[in-house]
Amino acid sequence: MRGANTEDDTEASPPPACILLNPGSGKRNGNPRAQIEAAMARYPGRFVLREISKGRDISAEADRAAVEYDTIVAAGGDGTIGAIAEAALRHGCTLGILPRGTFNFFARGLNLPEEIDEGIDLIATGQTREISVGEVNDRLFLNNASLGLYPAILTQREGTYRRWGRSRLAAHWSVIATFTRFHRPLSLVVSVDGRVVRKKTPLAFVARSAYQLDLFGLKGSDDVRAERFALFLAPDSSRWGLFRMAIRLAWGSMKEGRDFEYFTGEVIDIETQSRRRVVARDGEREKMSSPFRFRVLSKALRVIAPPEGT
Repeated sequence: MRGANTEDDTEASPPPACILLNPGSGKRNGNPRAQIEAAMARYPGRFVLREISKGRDISAEADRAAVEYDTIVAAGGDGTIGAIAEAALRHGCTLGILPRGTFNFFARGLNLPEEIDEGIDLIATGQTREISVGEVNDRLFLNNASLGLYPAILTQREGTYRRWGRSRLAAHWSVIATFTRFHRPLSLVVSVDGRVVRKKTPLAFVARSAYQLDLFGLKGSDDVRAERFALFLAPDSSRWGLFRMAIRLAWGSMKEGRDFEYFTGEVIDIETQSRRRVVARDGEREKMSSPFRFRVLSKALRVIAPPEGT
């Protein structure tokens, strides 16, 4: 049975929410456990904190919490939030978020506070919204999923973070470094709501975050808000061409036709020549089998967040 209330105190207080803290993800400043515990103390009995130890499976920990609690809270970066959101969706739980990532695209798109005290206050009120999310081959994603160049960027980024620490500058440098070295285009058969095109491209990028698209000056945010995907296919070009594209992406000056082809739809199928390829989902990498089916799950995830438009 979820929660910890008895029959006598059910009406007196809401059931506790379980905060799952991944101290190894996202921001490394301060002591997140101590900060969360101090914020929790203002709401006695309202929260339970579980720290995910290094090496533990976040998805498995989230599944365990989702069986016990009606509300589970992700405290970490986008990868941690995505894994816990998937468990919340699978078990029909409400999701709370304490964002601690470098970019926090998903949290910012929902206008969630990034300070722990404010985040705990919001979660304690329990105001919820139902939001739409993306799915690729039955795996959830909140911001984006991609094939080709972006998974290679994530590999480069991990090495850069280890050497120089986590920062937006390090993240942008990873993009530029990878673009200058990568030239292994994919041969794709792409179907967008039944319309089939064949493309050779180093990158297929499927977006579900209107906030991220607006931040980088890319089109597609209106399509995302209208329950569709924004699909970007980069042109097959030289390393120098990819480098220039990386610079334009960093400066928010990408142009359709020159830097990408754009497609939008509710269901996207992508078939590759290789049967197995690495797919990046919200900053995490995973091998999946072709073809890759992307679907919008409309109003599928219940999230604690301010009302839309506030």
